[in-house]
Amino acid sequence: MEPGSLAALLARPRYEVAPVAGVLAAAADLPAGATVAVTASPSRGPDATVAVAEGLAALGFAPVPHLAARSLRDRGELALHLDRLAGAGVRDVFVVGGDAREPAGEFPDGLAVLRAMEEMGQRPPRVGVPSYPDGHHRIPTGVLWTDLAAKAAHADYTVTQLCFDAEVVGAFVDEARGRGIRLPVIAGVPGVVDAARLVRVSVRIGVADAVRFARAHPGTAGSLLRSRSHRSDDLVEALAAGGSDLAGLHVFTFNQIEPTVRWLTEARRAAA
Repeated sequence: MEPGSLAALLARPRYEVAPVAGVLAAAADLPAGATVAVTASPSRGPDATVAVAEGLAALGFAPVPHLAARSLRDRGELALHLDRLAGAGVRDVFVVGGDAREPAGEFPDGLAVLRAMEEMGQRPPRVGVPSYPDGHHRIPTGVLWTDLAAKAAHADYTVTQLCFDAEVVGAFVDEARGRGIRLPVIAGVPGVVDAARLVRVSVRIGVADAVRFARAHPGTAGSLLRSRSHRSDDLVEALAAGGSDLAGLHVFTFNQIEPTVRWLTEARRAAA
């Protein structure tokens, strides 16, 4: 992707959805053939994610199910999920540690799953891993960099966790390249979502530094808290203008699919 090109950044965004009731019906609002990530949920388990991925594939989308290491019991269970996904034509998975506090079995982290898939001979054609420009509320920054460097040998791309600051994302990409990490970086941004819900999610996942961001961008932070909904026009424009080496956008829809697709369609028209 040409750095600084807003049109290129908006061209083929990935959409993220949660595996809840009604999501397959709501997917009708997505562009035909869209890439759709399906999150993992400790309460619903891996089966829910795999089932939604199968349903999306049957509808003609390109699903990317999240495989959460700490929700998987063992290699046998992992093999069953990978077999189901391969049978549905799923060619891309996203390996995360997961939100479960304690591992359900033999996989303490995403790196263990990455290695297991290769040792089992069941690695999908494409594999993604998360990264954290804004840090992680439970993992020290040095550990995050060590883990990403180790995962880079097993992955094809990384998606950044939710971050509201384009400068932070740009600095992350620059540091990754300086550390020899060449994975394509896809920037994670929120779609059109209820502002209060976005704040709650940000706090839950530890978007660091909401206080730092609020101090550095008081106008944006105040607008977010006063508004009924949030959309990421300024963030996406800043990401494009920053000239970072980005491979695309990953849009966290929070299952607000129709307004998010409408926003991106409008943004693409304006950027053309």
